[in-house]
Amino acid sequence: MTRNEFIKRLNAGLKGMPQGDIDEIVADYEAHFEAGLAEGRSEEEVAAALGNPARLARELRFEAGFQNWHSDRSPSSAWAAILAFMGLATIDILILMPIVLPVIGVVFGLFVAALACFVGGGFVLIAGPFSGFPGGWPVAILAGLGLMSASVAAAALLTLVSIWIVNALMWFGRLHYRVIEPAIHSQD
Repeated sequence: MTRNEFIKRLNAGLKGMPQGDIDEIVADYEAHFEAGLAEGRSEEEVAAALGNPARLARELRFEAGFQNWHSDRSPSSAWAAILAFMGLATIDILILMPIVLPVIGVVFGLFVAALACFVGGGFVLIAGPFSGFPGGWPVAILAGLGLMSASVAAAALLTLVSIWIVNALMWFGRLHYRVIEPAIHSQD
């Protein structure tokens, strides 16, 4: 593979990342080619030593997603980290999907249930005192507030569980990368 083919494939694999990061990564790999050529190696030898550019792009995307998740713990960075992980572990994802998808589905369902409970509590709080709620208006107000506060507490706990799930996926991704990295470099 020539230098241009390698860089073209690397660029294609990094598509979607910030352009500044892509430029920095490409410049780094261009420097590898320059150093290899200065040592008298051919472009094909340097490209073979660097490895598969598509695989390198997946690893770099995962590392960027991992760093983004640790610096900015937001739903968008969590989603980006999960997508980067899925790109890295394309083979293992077939094994993980039957485990991860139901867990994500259950957590999402519980978030929807917490939201429904919050809305129901608001309805009891507002409409309960005027609809002949058993126990009168004080019980209706307290029941509404209780439902709303219980749903907020459940949503907070689910948020902690969601963070734990993303952290577990990132841990598995880094472990996956550490396990396969020696195998990749032994082919050089």
